[in-house]
Amino acid sequence: MVALDTEFVRNQFPAFRYKELRDKVFCENAGGSYACRYVIWRLHRFYQERKVQPYGAFPASRRAGEEMDEARTRLAAHLGVGRDELHFGPSTSANTYVLAQAFGAWIEPGQAIVVTDQDHEANSGVWRRLAARGIELREWKVDPETGHLDPDALEPLLDETVRLVCFPHASNILGEVNDVARITAMVRRAGAFTCVDGVSFAPHGLPDIPALGADIYLFSTYKTYGPHQGVMLIRRELAYQLPNQGHWFNAEDVLRRFDPAGPDHAQVAAVAGISDYIDALYDHHVRGGRDAHARAGIVAGMIRMQETAVLEPLLDYLSTRPEWRVLGPVQAGPARLPTVSIALDRPGAEAAERLAGRGILAGGGDFYARRVLEAMGIDPARGVLRLSLLHYTLPEEVDRLIEALDSEL
Repeated sequence: MVALDTEFVRNQFPAFRYKELRDKVFCENAGGSYACRYVIWRLHRFYQERKVQPYGAFPASRRAGEEMDEARTRLAAHLGVGRDELHFGPSTSANTYVLAQAFGAWIEPGQAIVVTDQDHEANSGVWRRLAARGIELREWKVDPETGHLDPDALEPLLDETVRLVCFPHASNILGEVNDVARITAMVRRAGAFTCVDGVSFAPHGLPDIPALGADIYLFSTYKTYGPHQGVMLIRRELAYQLPNQGHWFNAEDVLRRFDPAGPDHAQVAAVAGISDYIDALYDHHVRGGRDAHARAGIVAGMIRMQETAVLEPLLDYLSTRPEWRVLGPVQAGPARLPTVSIALDRPGAEAAERLAGRGILAGGGDFYARRVLEAMGIDPARGVLRLSLLHYTLPEEVDRLIEALDSEL
């Protein structure tokens, strides 16, 4: 695997040169990554030259529609899905809300949905509310000590009444990567569908959707170097089975069935900048002809290798601080993302404020994952300090982070 050229990577993100962010260590990537320059260029161009109703008769309108189509086609190719299986929405929370309305009308009373207490609330609360319609809710619980979601604990929850299992690809608190392929295979054998929240995983290398086997996969482009959009991947066959959530006259158009409000034209078009960035990384490091899905996979491997390298010294340092409770796996590797949450003797937000005075931009709170904190005996009101890194984080920035942790906390 080729090592990532971090100088090239950093040059793709204008934020690193902005005076308010320059010389700071950005550790709040799980809340939203910096936007790459290709996304910024495309968004600026759309508002300046294409801000008209798309798909019309005149040139600017046609180009607006073509750019929106380009975003869908190219991102779908990188993810390994059909373009008609990729749906845009204003956020992952909004997308899951729409999905829940569809499943709520489709699943019969007495049938069941499985949820977890490890999820971000976006892939938990909307499903739990369906209990008011007579749908049974079953909770797949984490280990209270580690927060781990054991696939063996799912097996007893699966029977012929279960229609849907909702779980995260990775926890936004624990940084632990769940074995999605194993879990989706289990659920498929039980005759049910899966809805996987990939918001916390996708920024660390686009997922290989065919290999994962999920029926629905969700992530947010504003955490994946892009604009504020949610991406919802739905298997074609399932999309046609679920009831239409859009205008009645769009019911036969699969791309509009889960879009009750209409898309943000400019931001959809700007999503193509994420594909520009992936291709730029590939061309700079590898070169050689491969299809888009293979290119994205190679780039994802380089990203994960870089992130593991910067995560290791942070975890090593934290292992010397037994008075702090570090959540999630304690070793860097394939099952560990560089999202590190620490339960302290003070509110996480207070710790983040102290670090900000040292130029460390981190976050503190519950991060919409109160259920897993409560399951692990942590007061959500106090929350945790969360340090979330990305592939553009430099080793020397991790050194600065460690020094600030040591002196401020």
